[in-house]
Amino acid sequence: MLLTQDGVCWKVTTASRAAILVDTKAYFDAAKQAMLKARRSIHFLNWAFEPETPLNPLPGGGKDDECIADFLKNLAEERRDLDIRILCWKSAMPVAATQNFFPLADRSAFAGSRVKFVLDGKLPVGASHHQKMIIVDDAVALCGGADFGPDRWDTPKHLDDDPRRKKAKGGKKGFDSRHEVMSIVDGPAAAALGDLFRQRWERCRGETLELPTESAADVWPDGVEPAFTNITIGLSRTQGAWRKDPEVRECEALHLASINAARRCIYMENQYFTSELIAKALARRLAEPNGPEIVLISTEHSPSYFDRLTMDRTRWRFIDTLQAADRYQRFRIYSPVTTLGRRIIVHAKIAIIDDGLIRIGSANINNRSMGFDTECDLSLECGEAAMATVAALRTRLLAHWLGCADDVVDAAIARQGSITGGLEVLRNAGYSRLRPITPQKLGPVAAVIAGLHLGDPVSSWDGTRPWRRKRALKRRLDAAGLAAPAAIPPGHAALQPVAR
Repeated sequence: MLLTQDGVCWKVTTASRAAILVDTKAYFDAAKQAMLKARRSIHFLNWAFEPETPLNPLPGGGKDDECIADFLKNLAEERRDLDIRILCWKSAMPVAATQNFFPLADRSAFAGSRVKFVLDGKLPVGASHHQKMIIVDDAVALCGGADFGPDRWDTPKHLDDDPRRKKAKGGKKGFDSRHEVMSIVDGPAAAALGDLFRQRWERCRGETLELPTESAADVWPDGVEPAFTNITIGLSRTQGAWRKDPEVRECEALHLASINAARRCIYMENQYFTSELIAKALARRLAEPNGPEIVLISTEHSPSYFDRLTMDRTRWRFIDTLQAADRYQRFRIYSPVTTLGRRIIVHAKIAIIDDGLIRIGSANINNRSMGFDTECDLSLECGEAAMATVAALRTRLLAHWLGCADDVVDAAIARQGSITGGLEVLRNAGYSRLRPITPQKLGPVAAVIAGLHLGDPVSSWDGTRPWRRKRALKRRLDAAGLAAPAAIPPGHAALQPVAR
């Protein structure tokens, strides 16, 4: 099993039920249903948490929308034994300014309530707490890449001018379509995420929370059909070295192991693709005569000016690396648009390896998510009986991007004998909502930004010292055996094979 390899997981456990939630409407609906059933505890870990986030936005941003802060405060008053805690990153002011100053707004929204809201700043200078999860009664947990914010909500249709996508109650200004993916699990996997919350809480507050007693109540949300049962779950973390706490790079290790293991297809959706380490690992597989196809989905360009200046420039080098290695024409990178050609923000962090592994979490494919920020990814490793379900998920994601039925995608892939071939046939046939991302030539300033990976530290060692970054990157490449082009490895520890 891939998840039992050394260093790739913090914990390997099981879930009796698991499901994948595509886009934020599904996430908010499931989270609300689970929280309504809570009897002991509701614990949040978040990068950002905006109290005015509507759980079920009404057309036009109606004033009767129930926001997350009011929902939690009312729940805490109704069930006075319910322990509700929110642990959120104590963000730097420039970042907070882009998110409606959520640290200040949260403190005000929860002041005097029974909800315990805490800002967590116990981490290296310049790093962020980026984990995103909700744990209910230690019995059900939701984990992935979505935060709570008024501009997060969307459906898989990504409709143009959806009247429910408004930035504030009663607001007139809409926001871009947005794509998120979350996982939901129960049983030991949910309890393990509860342990992670308690560890973070103790590190931040110096307070040891008691382990919850077993609950007889089933808090699995109504309306969520489990896609998997009795499945192996792996939890992988990133943590920058800080004081006595060691560096943790499990997310990076699992990426390298799964890229090495892939036989048929590596499919990834991610906000950023800037990691030189991951680029070279993927490029090595593209150079093999019989290596896997690689399909990447990301936003055309980042919504923030700072990210366009830093992450987008470095992504061009990432793409160049893969295109240079793609001698057998197995690589594609696309950005999705709506029916009218408007940008869809891809904020999901999901990887599907062959038909055996699904990985969903908070980690981006950038340097800081591999060894500087605080991250958590949840992976499902499937046996032969569940492989069709994994393949169906990848098809569903591709079909929702193209704007067609799932069977149209499956038929095109079957006719062409490859996923990339099927996608190109469909795009040429008019399903043109996936557009290739073409790297641009870097000017002198952009070349310096990309070369130094400004804004994208590798570790605490180079976090505030960008002049160390090249050495930090070389250390990681040397450790992974990727510092120079290498011969094709004679064998890999593969996932369960899938016929090409």
